[in-house]
Amino acid sequence: MADLAPQPVPPEPPVPPKTTRTALRTALRWRRQIFAVTWLAYAGFYFVRQAFAVAKLGILDDPAVHGVLTEQVLGVIDAVYLAAYAVGQFLWGMWADRFGPRVVVTVGMLGAIAASCTMGMSSALLVFGGAMAVQGLAQSAGWAPLCKNMGNFFPVRTRGRVLGLWSTNYAFGGLAAPPFLGWWAYQVFDDWHAAFVVGAATLAVVLVVFLVFQRDTPPDGAGSDAPERDSGPGPAPGTDTDTVPGPGPNLVPVPGSAAHAAAPPVAPRRAPLALYREALKDRMVLTLGAAYFLLKPARYAILLWGPVLVSHRLPAVGKVGATVIPISFGVAGVLAPMLIGWLSDTVFRSRRMPPCVLALAVLTGALALFMPLTATGSAAVMIAVLAVIGLAVYAADAMISCVAAVDFGSAGGAGTAAGVVNGCGSIGAVLGGLLPGFLSGTALFHGFAAAALLAGLLLLPHWNRRPATAS
Repeated sequence: MADLAPQPVPPEPPVPPKTTRTALRTALRWRRQIFAVTWLAYAGFYFVRQAFAVAKLGILDDPAVHGVLTEQVLGVIDAVYLAAYAVGQFLWGMWADRFGPRVVVTVGMLGAIAASCTMGMSSALLVFGGAMAVQGLAQSAGWAPLCKNMGNFFPVRTRGRVLGLWSTNYAFGGLAAPPFLGWWAYQVFDDWHAAFVVGAATLAVVLVVFLVFQRDTPPDGAGSDAPERDSGPGPAPGTDTDTVPGPGPNLVPVPGSAAHAAAPPVAPRRAPLALYREALKDRMVLTLGAAYFLLKPARYAILLWGPVLVSHRLPAVGKVGATVIPISFGVAGVLAPMLIGWLSDTVFRSRRMPPCVLALAVLTGALALFMPLTATGSAAVMIAVLAVIGLAVYAADAMISCVAAVDFGSAGGAGTAAGVVNGCGSIGAVLGGLLPGFLSGTALFHGFAAAALLAGLLLLPHWNRRPATAS
């Protein structure tokens, strides 16, 4: 009759002590604040980054610079900017580790503001080239340090979802900046120089907000190891909920957890060059880098030359219309990272390659059909085509440059792997800024379509591959 014996009553769930509840509120407040200020900071960079794309419309129609700042010269200047940006991508992350995100991002913003003001006050070719080189280095000071800043405040189990939402900042910046700058330049001042000055003023306001509200590290009890409510869904497959990020690339177990009891001593932090050598020996990292190199030119060609491309295909829409129509490209880009992240985690069960290959297939078709579809002269068709391209290119971009790069990097070198992949993409972006000034529309978009197809073929053999942490 043992089954009739009184059963023990399960204990009531413990009520969090007051100190724990206070820590929860403090952590939540700081996470919201850091999310908002770092999101705004990176979006703000785009208001000087996009100024040159908007100003090109006026520069090409300005008799004062006719024969000097031609489409070919503007393409070379874009290439100078993107080459400097690629160099900066490999450098600023290490400086952020040494001096902290606050210092590096502030220096980047000040450099971007100074370069933009210089271009707003001069039309000299050498001045433009030098200022764009400074702009490229300054712009590259944003992404890696701000990602590091976010990692200091958010725990591992929520970081995937949070960073997926946070990554909408660059698509939003590319979406909002061109029409805003175009309106000031061509409706208010009727002077292309104003795009640079207004962009610099906007980033200056963002810099003030950043300096007031940003912090490199959280106060006690508000960091990534702060207590959390267990109110959401469990972690994604392969996520180690007993670990939090330490000061280096290794994950440090939370004291008192099962992982902490079983974990071996944390290995000494390896030198950056050793991490780079390891990443360069990883075949999957190199495959992702090659695919990103092939993908990035199409995105940057539309990002930097969108208003000019639209103006060439639809001359009747005017300068303001040519800066507004590419909004569809940016809107789709805001939605794409969230959509492809959800697909890869749920439908494809942490496989990153299937949604990426599918996105590249859609991108290949849209790029190949761009010229015949836009030959109709319809603004609605142009908006639709740019939206499809934006959805596909930003989906593949987010998956390759962020999620897959980190997934397939080694446990201690995921950041370095992401840096290598993004550096390869930034080199490809140089072509996106350079080629539109030299090639016809047909050659340009057919070339981009071929590159997207090749990127998809490179990733196709890895269709069923999962990162080791998800197996």
